[in-house]
Amino acid sequence: MHDSANKLAVLRARIGAIEGVMSLSEAALFALGHARLDTRLGGGLARGRLHELFAAGPGDQPSVTGFALMLAMRLGDGPLLWLRQDSGVRGGGGLYAPGLIALGCDPARIIEVRTPDEVTLLRAAGDAVRCQQLAAVLVEPWGAARAFDLTASRRLSIAAEKTGVTVLMLRNDADPGPSAAQTRWRIRAIPSRALEAEAPGVATIEIALIRHRGGIAAFHQRLEWDRDQYIFREPPLSGAVVPVPASGSFAADPARRRAG
Repeated sequence: MHDSANKLAVLRARIGAIEGVMSLSEAALFALGHARLDTRLGGGLARGRLHELFAAGPGDQPSVTGFALMLAMRLGDGPLLWLRQDSGVRGGGGLYAPGLIALGCDPARIIEVRTPDEVTLLRAAGDAVRCQQLAAVLVEPWGAARAFDLTASRRLSIAAEKTGVTVLMLRNDADPGPSAAQTRWRIRAIPSRALEAEAPGVATIEIALIRHRGGIAAFHQRLEWDRDQYIFREPPLSGAVVPVPASGSFAADPARRRAG
């Protein structure tokens, strides 16, 4: 049995060398700026990998958008390519510059590309991930996205590993299925602490690790986003709270939604 395991490991290494893919130990990590979370993740998340972000419920789409942008800002200062489906824009709203700025993201960094369907979206993602000048590629299929199956996710993962460009897959109104993603997360909006003069609280979410290909056990963590330092921090345990809007917060503007 031990000899078989060794042979399998050697075979995997040879396949990886043929594909030109870095092993996980060789992949650079990017820290999230939250000591406990980074420790749990062994130093952070891997660059040049596919990471999937799922909305916990129908009202959590803005939180998925916000978390994806927060991760993208931790990845560097380069351009961010955001691939979206036309149906997703109609259903979830257009990008909203004041919402981006509220998170600390310069709207000028974002290149938005809209596609008519998910097949075109995934094809565009495969092309985009080969551009090493990008800090990250955000891919936002709409709904179940049946074309994004195990084969498609594997193809996108290999492309990301070859170039070192990180792919963040935003999954709204979708359930986890077979995937080659390095990590998979479920994102939920939670109440934020109130600021002085009843000003809206800072962006606050709960993230739950569903799966980590490195074997890290599932866990959940509540986070606040510090837009000035670009880091996550621990929310306070007590104090007055204000609700996070169910829609239209972070980067999507409900006023700009169009009829389907």
